[in-house]
Amino acid sequence: MSKFKKKTNTTTNIPTSALPDIIFMLLFFFMVTTVLREQDLLVEQKIPQATQLQKLQKKTLISYLFIGKPKNTGLYGSEPRIQANDVLISPPEIVQWVNQERDMLPESDRGLITISMKIDKEVKMGPISDVQTELRNADARRVLYASTGKVPN
Repeated sequence: MSKFKKKTNTTTNIPTSALPDIIFMLLFFFMVTTVLREQDLLVEQKIPQATQLQKLQKKTLISYLFIGKPKNTGLYGSEPRIQANDVLISPPEIVQWVNQERDMLPESDRGLITISMKIDKEVKMGPISDVQTELRNADARRVLYASTGKVPN
């Protein structure tokens, strides 16, 4: 007789009852932490350095206009163009664009719409002045001129 018994080949089952919960938590985590890109830039942007910074309270009230030389100069030419919501527009179309942006906001916030202009530093003042005039015609009085970089010490 032997002192040691042979172990029988037993398989252990791994409990999988919590697996759907873990997968759901991982899915929820990645959905919350992922940032979606809002717009594809069709114009070049070399934005001047900031001299003052202002923290914006409600970013949902901000609509962006990008002004710069088109990236695809063969198709759009080399003159500065205006981009709004992934589309290149001309100055007379700005009033219609502002009205569309207002219509997407809740009725109580429509008067608080802010237009943020991100302008390439190579752009002359003529197209910028045209855009400002059209924004006045659209009654969009809150205009920001966005820049990048840190405030110099």
